[in-house]
Order: sequence, then structure tokens, then C-alpha cells
Amino acid sequence: MGVRTALRAWQGFRGFRRLPPAARALVFYAEDATAWSHFDPIVTALLARAVPAFCYVTSSATDPVLRRRDDRLRTFYVGLGAARTALFSVLEARVVVMTMPDLESFHIKRSPGVREYAYVHHSMVSTHMIYRPGAFDHFDTILCVGSHHVRETRAAEALGGRPPKTLVEHGYGRLDTLLREAAARGARPATRPRRVLVAPSWGPHGLLEAHGVAIVDVLRRGGCHVIVRPHPMTTRKRPEVLAAIRARFRTDAMVTLETDVASTTSLFEADVLVSDWSGVALEYAFARERPVLFVDVPRKVNNPGYAALGLEPLEAEIRDEIGVVLDPGRLGEAAALVESLVADGEAFGERIRKARAEHVYHVGGSGAAGAAYLAAAAFGSA
Repeated sequence: MGVRTALRAWQGFRGFRRLPPAARALVFYAEDATAWSHFDPIVTALLARAVPAFCYVTSSATDPVLRRRDDRLRTFYVGLGAARTALFSVLEARVVVMTMPDLESFHIKRSPGVREYAYVHHSMVSTHMIYRPGAFDHFDTILCVGSHHVRETRAAEALGGRPPKTLVEHGYGRLDTLLREAAARGARPATRPRRVLVAPSWGPHGLLEAHGVAIVDVLRRGGCHVIVRPHPMTTRKRPEVLAAIRARFRTDAMVTLETDVASTTSLFEADVLVSDWSGVALEYAFARERPVLFVDVPRKVNNPGYAALGLEPLEAEIRDEIGVVLDPGRLGEAAALVESLVADGEAFGERIRKARAEHVYHVGGSGAAGAAYLAAAAFGSA
């Protein structure tokens, strides 16, 4: 962090601290700019309810919320360093809302001046396999995407002997935003050549890390236009994986490497998504109502004890409902399966809509549901 950026962060810290307590009743915290896609529907609904002013604190200097101008939405940049640590240690608020798990586990701790910490899920996947043990233990409230989050949270509380949290039937704001964008764009027929988006998770067994060049090569030889959208952590921690794809397909105009994960264009251009255990698969299927080709690399497990809950994670349970699973030993069949998925698109669409209704609360209305709870918790208004 440069000197100028550090000074800006401390200015944000001091500006926030100067606010009277009433202006800090409700505080949203964003670890990075991607949090806005999850908070936006809630914030918009809160502003529509004419609640008192509230705060949005961000660690991203490029967060789009910093450009907003609204007297009732006070924004502050505090960076990722000492200013943020200092702020969280003395934070005073009725409700603090976060999309960052692992409260108390690392650098962000609970402050005695905060009455309630509320967590907004930044993915539709389950809570007990891809997250670290205890990732949600220190939140008071969870805004749940669907009934799977309720079941998992209650099971984890019972297993760990922890007091019950407040669980809110919320939904998933990013999905609502994608659905609105899909409606605005209108129906898009499948293209020829098929446009395939490869958007996996990350880790030592991730699709790109284990089979990056191979999967792109198979799809290209099958005549597909391939967009490779790596997870930001793959870009950061395994740049050689992307370098290999660039080197192999440098002269191929039908292979695109997309590192701007804030853009949604490729989600709406793709005829089929190819993924592994990424939550993007659920976003694509539920927003586009089109199927996913899942390459069955080893599960992404950050909690080795997840099976103790006795609940199959949603991202495993739902695969056969919204797509087809391909063994990595049969990657050569990927292009043919893309054709099959496009041909069966209408049948998959019906199954996907049914699964979406079953697994996601308040489809199209999560912002209002989240705002209603937070307004009552922070301001005492229904």
C-alpha cells in the first residue's frame, strides 16, 4: 500500500469515527469491490424504504459505491491495512453486515461495540464443505440463500453445541440482478459455433489447474468458441496455468481469456458453461436457465469434517438437476456433450426453473427481504 493510499484509508477511518452514533446504526463492510453485487439489491431496497442514513465501509479503492452520491448512504474507504484493523477494533454499530466469512478467525474480530453481526452469502453453495470449519460461528445472523443454508446452520449449531442464530429467509441478490439483466437482453438463441464459457473454481485440483490446456483443446477441436474465465485466485496464485493457455492458443482467435470477473457479458453470451465446483455454475444455470457441464475433478474441501453434518452439499446434490457430470478421464467427450446439452436445452430449462424455486428464497425479491430485516434490526422499523 502506497503512502497516498494509506493516508486515504486513515482519512476514511477518521471520517467514520466522527459520525454520531445514530449515523452508524447500520454498517455494511465490503472486503473488495465484488461485495457490491451482493449488497446492491439490499442497499437499493433500504434507500427506497426511506430509512435513516447508514454507512458503507469498503477496503477497495475502486469500489463503485464510492462514486455514488446519496445523503443517506455514507461511504468510507479504509483499505486492507492498519486503518481497517483499527476501525474494526473500536467499531460501534447496531448491525454490521458482511459477505466475508471467518469472523474472529483471522484479522477481523468482533467489536464489543457492535450489537449484531449479520452475514450475507456471496455464493449459493453450501456452508459446510468449501468453507473453513467455524466460518460462520461468530455471526449472530445469517441471511440465507435457501433452505439448505437453514438446515446446515442448524445442524452445525447442534453438532458444536452453539446457541441458535437468527436465520433470515433472504435469497441471492446477485441472482436477482442477473435475472433482470437476462430479461433486458431478451432470449438469445444458441450460436454456431457453440460459445462455451469455462469458469471453474480454484485450488490444486481445480479444472484449470489440473486440465486447463486439455479442456480448451478438446472444445476447440470440437469447433467451439471458448471463453476461459479463471477464478481470481487462480490468476493470483497460479499465473503459470494461464500462461500455458495463452502460449498454446496465442494465435487462435476462437479462444478468449477473460480476467475481468466483474463483467457479466460472457455469462450471457455462453451457450453452455463448463465448470467444476464453482458457485458460478449455479448463478449461470439459474440466471440463464441453461445447463452446465461439470467436470468431476475432486471436490473442493476446506472443511475435512463436513460429512459429520450428514447433509450432502447443494453443489453436489444439484449437479444432475442442472447439467451433466463428466469424468476427467473422458475429457475427449466434452465437445459432444456441449452439443447434447444445447439440444436438450428446453428440457433442462424446465428442470432448472424447478430447482431454482426449490433452493432459492424470494427469487427476484431478495433485496426487499433483506432490507426488511435489517431496517427492523438497525432502526426498529418494519
